[in-house]
Amino acid sequence: MSVPDRLTGLVGALRAHGVRVGTGETVDAAQVVSVLGLADRVRLREGLAAALLHHQGQRAVFDPVFDLYFPLGVGVREGTGRAPDEEFDTAALRERLAAALAADDRAMLDRLAGEAVDRLGGYGNSPGSDGWSSYQTLSRLRPETLLARVRASVRQGAGEAGGAEFTDRLVDDEIRRRIEAFRERVRTEARRRVAERRGTELIARRAVRPTADRVDFLVAGRDQLTELRRTVQPLARKLATRLAARRRRAARGRIDLRRTLRGSLSTGGVPVRPVLRKRRPGRPELVLLCDVSGSVAGFANFTMLLVQAVHEQFSKVRVFAFVNTVDEVTGLLRRGSADPEGLGERILAQAAVTGWHERSDYGAALGEFAERYADALGPRTTVFVLGDARTNMRDPNLPALRHITDKARQVHWLNPEQRSLWPTGDSAAEAYAALATMHECRNARQLGALIGRLLPV
Repeated sequence: MSVPDRLTGLVGALRAHGVRVGTGETVDAAQVVSVLGLADRVRLREGLAAALLHHQGQRAVFDPVFDLYFPLGVGVREGTGRAPDEEFDTAALRERLAAALAADDRAMLDRLAGEAVDRLGGYGNSPGSDGWSSYQTLSRLRPETLLARVRASVRQGAGEAGGAEFTDRLVDDEIRRRIEAFRERVRTEARRRVAERRGTELIARRAVRPTADRVDFLVAGRDQLTELRRTVQPLARKLATRLAARRRRAARGRIDLRRTLRGSLSTGGVPVRPVLRKRRPGRPELVLLCDVSGSVAGFANFTMLLVQAVHEQFSKVRVFAFVNTVDEVTGLLRRGSADPEGLGERILAQAAVTGWHERSDYGAALGEFAERYADALGPRTTVFVLGDARTNMRDPNLPALRHITDKARQVHWLNPEQRSLWPTGDSAAEAYAALATMHECRNARQLGALIGRLLPV
């Protein structure tokens, strides 16, 4: 593969993962390659990242894609190959790995990652098989179990050098960072070898984890949810700007036909200057009704933080949380804006959202909301219901939702499950969708687009 093909392939893979790379960035990347060359991969990686990326969160996609199109080597690298009929000593490899981790010898760690994949990660006997698995390699090697051994070596080296010893926590954190970096080396090596057999473009599209804003809320891990919380403020600024622009356009009003025709008499009957009826639209009110149980909680918490960040665009924002009973958490959300990571724990600990069990009950929650908090609804109120609409085989209480839709200006239901699952199991999504507009909202990218489109002006 030529260098231009590698560069265009890299750009195409980034675009497939949602990274906006235009023609200008691509030209800049080509100039980076021509200036830096291919000899120093570290400099080339940083140069291309500076030319192609817009924020640090995109590095999680860029780095593995870069390693596929500009790999450290091709085929089985020297010194890591498998000799015929040779018995492999895993214990000896673990000893060498512990020594390399203690010394933070990155060149040696690269070689050991290649050797580990070659000796422990292979599967399948046919020439056309995929051949390599990072999961299998790491399961057999178990580098995370070397922490104590590496810690002892680091302490011994610090003592012999006469330097000050780190505290146990600092030492352990540094060792865990090195082990995780080695695990990523193994993943990179396995992806590279599979890509050589199945095609770089296919592996770059399927085997690279998406950015946090494209991960489904229901399967996002703790690290991905933490990354999402860091994107709340930038996304909120974009939404606030968009809402303010929509409000300015709405304030202009419709054309006043009578005054426009009167004014056109001075231009021969041609309405050169249309006269608009000036409007004074009031700021709408917003109500969030959020299921905070189980895996849906991550979706609800992120949405609450996002709406709280744009609360100035509304005359009033009230937030209610429920599992099977409803409680208002507007105050908790405002006080917890400085610590978004602990929002879910605070709501479950301080709000009365559970009653006789800990499973969500949409029917009971909707009924209680319609009865206790009817004052939150009015002709200027837009209601957002957040949840997967799975009732745990209980009564969905459709009359309560109908009562809410009758009193509110509009009701939108944001469902984090994919649409094909709505008719399955204990989901009442299709029944609720007959009363309130239901939207599939599986990740932060979809959520931002929906919020910007659905929020009233």
